[in-house]
Amino acid sequence: MDIAPRGEQALTRSRLKRTLRRIYALLVAVLAVSFLAKTAHHMPLLADTTMGRLLVDAYELLRDMSLLIATGGVAYIANIYQKRQSFIDALKEEWRDIIAAKSALFTYTQLDQPTLDQYLATFCRLSETIDNMRSVYQNVGETDGLIGLYPYAPLHDMRRALQTLDPRKSPTPDADARNLARDAILQSFYALRETFLEELDLEAPDHPLLISGGRRVKASGATGSARRAQDEQQARQSRTPSPEPRIDALLAELYAREQTTAKPWRQPGTSTERAPANGRGS
Repeated sequence: MDIAPRGEQALTRSRLKRTLRRIYALLVAVLAVSFLAKTAHHMPLLADTTMGRLLVDAYELLRDMSLLIATGGVAYIANIYQKRQSFIDALKEEWRDIIAAKSALFTYTQLDQPTLDQYLATFCRLSETIDNMRSVYQNVGETDGLIGLYPYAPLHDMRRALQTLDPRKSPTPDADARNLARDAILQSFYALRETFLEELDLEAPDHPLLISGGRRVKASGATGSARRAQDEQQARQSRTPSPEPRIDALLAELYAREQTTAKPWRQPGTSTERAPANGRGS
C-alpha cells in the first residue's frame, strides 16, 4: 500500500523504505570514495595525477568531518523514525475510531425498531471516522483540480449499508434487511482490516496461543522460597493483634473454600498446601 500521506510528518512504510535505501546508497558511495582516495597512491592510473590528489584531499576532508557527518546522519535517521512513529500513532488512533464505528453499526443492526436519534448518532459516528481519515491520508490520485479516490472505500460501503436502515425510509426493517445490512458491514470491515493493518508493521507474537479451547498448563503451587517468604510475612503479621478479627476469619474462610473448589482454570491445592490464617494466597 502506498497512499500519499497528508502533512510533512507522515511517513508510510513504503516511503520509509525508499528513504532508508537512499541513505544506504549514499553511505556506500561515501565509503567507496573514501576507499578509492585512501588507495589512490597505489594505483598507477591515479598516482601523481590531479584526480588522485583530489581524491586524497576528499579523503582528508571526510576524515576531518567524520564526527560531524556521523552525528548529522544519526540525527537525520532518528528524525525519520520519529516521524514514522508519529504516523503510526495517528493510524492507531484512526483504527480505534474505525473499530468503535463498526461496533456502533453492528449494534444498530440488532435493533428491531430503531429511533431516528439512534440512527443519526450511529451515522454521525461513522461519518466522523470517514472524515478523520483525511487527517491521515489524502485521496489517491488527488490533484489541484481533481478530488481523487477515497483511500479506503469499505468505509463508504459500511455507510451505504447503514443508510438502507434509515428509519425515515424504513421505520420497521424486517430481520432479513437488518441481517443483510449487518453482513455487508462486517464484510466491508474485514476487507478494510486486512488492508489497513498492513501499514502498522505488525509482527507475530513470540509466544502465541494458537489452539482453540486453550487452558492453563501450570500446576497449582509455588517454590519453596516463595512458601518460606509467605510464612515469614504471616509470622510478622501475627505478632500484632488484628484490628478486626472477624475480617481475618472471613477472608481465611473464603480463601480456604476457594482453594478446595475445582475450576477449569485452577485445580484444588494438594494436601501439602495450607491456607494462611489471613486468607492470603496465590
